[in-house]
Amino acid sequence: MHPHDAVIEWWYFNGLLKDAKGNKYSFMDCLFRADVKKVDIPYLKSFAGRLKSSRYVTFAHSVMADLGRKKSMKEVQNISLTSRDSFTKPLFFVDYIDPVSVMDGFVVNEIAETKPGTFHVRTKWADLTMESRKTPMLEGGKGFIVVRGRQSFYYSLTDLRTKGAIHIDGRWVPVTGRSWMDHQWSDTSYTKDRWTWFSIQLDDGTDLMCVEYADKKGKDQVIDVRGSRGRAAHYERAVFSHDRRVWKSGTTKAEYPLSWTIAVPDGNIELVTSAIL
Repeated sequence: MHPHDAVIEWWYFNGLLKDAKGNKYSFMDCLFRADVKKVDIPYLKSFAGRLKSSRYVTFAHSVMADLGRKKSMKEVQNISLTSRDSFTKPLFFVDYIDPVSVMDGFVVNEIAETKPGTFHVRTKWADLTMESRKTPMLEGGKGFIVVRGRQSFYYSLTDLRTKGAIHIDGRWVPVTGRSWMDHQWSDTSYTKDRWTWFSIQLDDGTDLMCVEYADKKGKDQVIDVRGSRGRAAHYERAVFSHDRRVWKSGTTKAEYPLSWTIAVPDGNIELVTSAIL
């Protein structure tokens, strides 16, 4: 869990939650850490001369969605200020805030491993405890993948039993559910390549990480499967296809497919996914 000497690194949590009435919610929380002397992102590089004790900066994204009401809330921290004791404890720990919100009152975001395999994640809309029920899944079979010539270290905790509370309509609502955590780091400075990524938890206990990574010259796929009995499999050939249903952003005009078919011939796998929201 601890950070590495890498150009870019991120910790990514996402999951499906429900309350006592059966209402369903989904969340995503992602913390990034970047080397401003090496990363090729202009607004981050502008901090290179200002940092005194470290060359790293952090930034964060989080989303909470009420699936029944088809309503989502998001927070984008272009820069996150971390506490002095972040990244210094024996287990992973980071507290961070959005400096833009300080004058209007702020929330201390946190990702902390309270004991091996157990995590506390707090955001503007969630206060959750997650307990891993499986050993890490090592992408690529060894926790290392190469897509379109780009190397990345990568592992996942695919089955996190989750409980806590979420902040909806001005009140805290107790929830339970199941989550997923990705930890990935790479020496890629910046890329305009594109990727389609899934973390999939099937009802029989099988977990899958599926990604298609594309640049101007071609596409690579990486699929890692953890069976219900713990058996792992890795594949590098799949077909990702989507139908014509799309959602178009009113802000960016970008279009996002709403349903995908993922076929992995070597694994005898064919899945059809459809967006809930």
